[in-house]
Formats: sequence, C-alpha cells, structure tokens
Amino acid sequence: MSDSTNKLGLGALIALVVGSMIGGGIFSLPQNIAASAGPGAVLIGWAITGVGMLTLAFVFQTLANRKPELDGGVYVYAKAGFGDYMGFNSAWGYWISAWIGNVSYMVLLFSTLGFFFPVFGEGNTVAAIVCASVLLWMYHFLVLRGIKEAAIINMITTIAKVVPLAMFVVLAAVAFKLDIFTADIWGAGNADLGSVMDQVRNMMLVTVWVFIGIEGASIFSARAKNRSDVGKSTVIGFIGVLLILVMVNVLSMGIMHQPELAALKNPSMAGVLEHVVGHWGSVLISVGLVISLVGALLSWTLLCAEILFASASDHTMPAFLRKENANKVPANALLLSNLMIQLFLIITLFNDATYLKLLYLATSMILVPYFFSAAYGLLLAVRGETYEKDPGDKGKDLFIGLIATLYAIWLVYAGGMQYLLLSALLYAPGAILFAKAKMEMGKPVFTGIEKVIFAVVLIGAVYAAYGLQAGFLEI
Repeated sequence: MSDSTNKLGLGALIALVVGSMIGGGIFSLPQNIAASAGPGAVLIGWAITGVGMLTLAFVFQTLANRKPELDGGVYVYAKAGFGDYMGFNSAWGYWISAWIGNVSYMVLLFSTLGFFFPVFGEGNTVAAIVCASVLLWMYHFLVLRGIKEAAIINMITTIAKVVPLAMFVVLAAVAFKLDIFTADIWGAGNADLGSVMDQVRNMMLVTVWVFIGIEGASIFSARAKNRSDVGKSTVIGFIGVLLILVMVNVLSMGIMHQPELAALKNPSMAGVLEHVVGHWGSVLISVGLVISLVGALLSWTLLCAEILFASASDHTMPAFLRKENANKVPANALLLSNLMIQLFLIITLFNDATYLKLLYLATSMILVPYFFSAAYGLLLAVRGETYEKDPGDKGKDLFIGLIATLYAIWLVYAGGMQYLLLSALLYAPGAILFAKAKMEMGKPVFTGIEKVIFAVVLIGAVYAAYGLQAGFLEI
C-alpha cells in the first residue's frame, strides 16, 4: 500500500466519517428524541453530548498525530495501551458491531423501499432478502475493484445524502414557530417524561447510537495520503454531522408539539416535512433515506474489511485475514464479513426479533473500543509520552482525555450494563481466533493478567447464557 495512487485524500476521509455516521438514525431522530424529552431537556442533552463527543473526536485527532505509527485506529489504541487481548477484543467487538449494523441497514433500506414497492414489506420478506443479498454481493465486487475507487463512490453518495437533509433544514427553519417550541419547554405537561434530569438522561441514551462511525477515518489511517488528514477529517466530519443532527432535532420541535412528534411513524423526518409541505415532503425524505442507507452500507462494508485486515497485519488476528488481491483489497476479510451479513440476512427471514436484539447488543459492543481509545489518549498525557518537544500541550490534552474517558464510561453505562454483560457471549468465542494468531507467532496465548480477563469474559458469557435460558436476562 505504498503506492500513493491508492491513498485517500482529506475529502475521501471526511466522506468516510460522514458516510458512516449518517445512516438511518437521523431520519428517525425527531420521533426518537421527542419520545424521551421536551425541548428544554433536548437543548441541555445536545450540549452535553456535543462536548463529550467533541472531546472524543479531539482524542482521535491527537492520537493520529502523536502516534502516527499506530495504523488502524480504535483497536490498535487499546492494544498499545492495555495489551494484546484487549486490543483483540476491541477489534473483534468493532467488527461484529459493523457487520450486524450492515444487516440492520439492509433491512431498513428495503423496508423504506416498501413505501414504494409493497412486495418488500418491512424489509424481511423473501423478495427483500433476495434483493438485499444481490446488493450485498454487488458491494462485495465493487470493493474488490479497489479501496480508493469505492471511497470515491462513497464520497458521491455522501454528498447525495446530505442534499435532502439540507433541504429539510432550510424548509424546517422557514416553518419553525417559537411559540410551538416553548409551549411546554420542560415537558411538564407529560408526566411520562419524568423530571428534566430524567429527560436529559433518556434523550442522551438515544444520541449514543447516532454518533457511531466517528472513528471512520482512524480505521483507514494506513491508507491516508497525509497522516494529519486523519485527525482533521474526524473533527470536521463530526462537527458537520453534529450541526445537522441538532438542527433536524430542534427545528422539528418548533413545527410539531412533543406529543405529536412522539406519535409519528418512522422515518419521522418524513412526517415532519409532510406536515410542512405536503405529501411530496414525505417522498423526498424517503428517497433521501434510501440514498443515505446505500451510502452507509458502502462505508461500513469498507470498515468491516479494514478492521480485520488492519488487526491481522500486526498479528492481532490470524494471517489469512491479511491476504490482499491485486488491487490491494483485503479479500479474505471482506469475504468473511459479507458471509456473516448474508447468514444474518437469511436469519431475518425466520426470526427478525433475533436480528433486532443482536443489533442492540452489537451496537453496545462498539462503546468498549471507544472507552479504550479515550483512556489511551489520557494515558499518554499522564505519562507525558510524546510531549517532550511540546510540554505546553500536555495540560490541554490531559483535560480533553479525562473528559473523553469519563464520557466514554458514561456511554458504556448508558448503553446498558445488561447489554455489556450479554456482549460476553460474542466476545468469548473470539478467543479462538486470538489463540490462532498467537500460535502462528509461536507465543503463549495469554499473559498472566490476560488469563484473568479471559476468565471474567468466559464467566460472563456462561452467566449470560444461563440468564437468557432462565429468563432473568433479556436482550
């Protein structure tokens, strides 16, 4: 991958961040947030979320610049700071979250197309799964042609998906009425919302999921033309997406009252715009959602393969996952990812509840890699490592790393300790690949502390399995 013609520029990296963050979640944001909080609590929640996620974005930027030798982002920071097994678990958890996320996008895509073609139903009919499978393997062969080529297409779809969102913001801003926004600003008229602090907390639980993908550029750091572009693209992409999310959410609350928004069917942005301009607004948002999902699917297809390839390249994963084709594409990693997506698409034919439950579980798994990235950034600042030439930056980065770490801990808690426990069911089997990678290098599988960590994971998996069977745990 030394050939500069295969490298990604700033624009492509920004598109990877924006493309992976903007999927289907934003199109359901008005209803999802309104069901949890009133306008005042929403403003407070977005302020806290914005600061927390911005510090995490700054941590990714700092690590990209201070540790340029660490390619692959997310997982490699856990490995550098906390050992091989935690690095492996971060890569494994991220990969599972990524490909199950693609399953959800496939189902949501064809559910949305069901608006125009009833044969697709809720996205899990035979016709929907067959077409989703065809689309999956079209993406597969597209990516096999080259990462750069796929990234260019991703840039185009990212621009295309932002257009209807921008139109929504403009039309909603014109229709915004302050008296509607302030009518029950603290949600006192709806006892089900609880106190303002309850509303803030519940609203922030929703925002946990809409920022997944902020690490997109870090995953592709080895393919960047300029290392500094990795950090820049992360911050630029995050700020852009944050502004869009806040405007979509806040402007909607000045168009329809909280109970009306909470009662909308998803994608609720369609209902809001239909309220403003009529039926064509609903059609516009539905088309925008289709474009958004098509783009997000490509972003996450790239991320699925890249996280396996990057972790196999430094022997965290087995050697067969670092095989590349003539176009420098990690073919085996891509194939394994898409085979898992295909398997779960078939499962949704028979049990869509299983898919939904695993989606929530897998999404919570991505929060663990976020925590280790933030903690590693904090660790560097505490040690003073890499600050020899510019000690003045140490205090700033120490503060940012501390806030990001505390926020990441809160995200893990907010995501649900139950899901964190149940995630052990998916973490535990990964030890087989970890052991294979270690044996390929002729090294012991676990160090002393790693044996303890694995034992905890295994006990958690057994307990979670028992809890599911006994009924006192639910996914």
